[in-house]
Amino acid sequence: MKKLLLNILAFALVIVMNTLAVTLPLNDQSTSEISDRLDILLTPAGYVFSIWSLIYLLLAVWILRQIPKSRRDLPLYQHTSGLFILSCLLNSVWILVWHYNFFLVSVFIMIGLFLTLVALYKAVKQTGPSLLDHAPFSIYTGWISIAMIVNILYYFTDIGLIGEGSAGVYWSLAGLLIAAILAVWVRASQKDWLYPLVFVWAFIGIGFKNAGEHQAFAYTAYTLALIVLLVTLFYRKSRP
Repeated sequence: MKKLLLNILAFALVIVMNTLAVTLPLNDQSTSEISDRLDILLTPAGYVFSIWSLIYLLLAVWILRQIPKSRRDLPLYQHTSGLFILSCLLNSVWILVWHYNFFLVSVFIMIGLFLTLVALYKAVKQTGPSLLDHAPFSIYTGWISIAMIVNILYYFTDIGLIGEGSAGVYWSLAGLLIAAILAVWVRASQKDWLYPLVFVWAFIGIGFKNAGEHQAFAYTAYTLALIVLLVTLFYRKSRP
């Protein structure tokens, strides 16, 4: 019961922090306003960020499913509570440091969130979960995988290590390729079809955003989206 309550409180903290980031907003600037200050080609169109609603809905369902006494003590929840709480804390702290323009700190927190979610993803999979139990972390980890790459490119651009716009095309292409390779690798190694679909969603949004000024980059994003989608749909691990 204690772990359940802590999970609920940690998740509530995430919802409150994200709500404040939009409604106040924190430090008088929204999350998207900060992001839009720099022209990072790898940042997808605004509608793509609606995936957060799906992530939080699935996490809420994941928590609700552990309320019945018959499920509360399952290894799925007992072995993952600490990592879940840590992921919520890192998510909340990232919102704060991002809104107060501590971009280097935000990179380290984002990397910490990514590593925590990877550990949580693996811990959940080891319990033989159902789709509803595993889906939140497949999609969440997939999205944070992309967000981490974008966060790093944003910081490098902010300090002048790489240029904006066309000057940053090669860095953005590298980030796009790394993301695509990661999506395909997880699809093949983990037999997970949800994780790579997040990349398809993001790549289409990246292409849509850049279709006007950076058409070659947009077509690359669309092509990689198609490749990842085909691998997701048709990959079958050969049996020995």
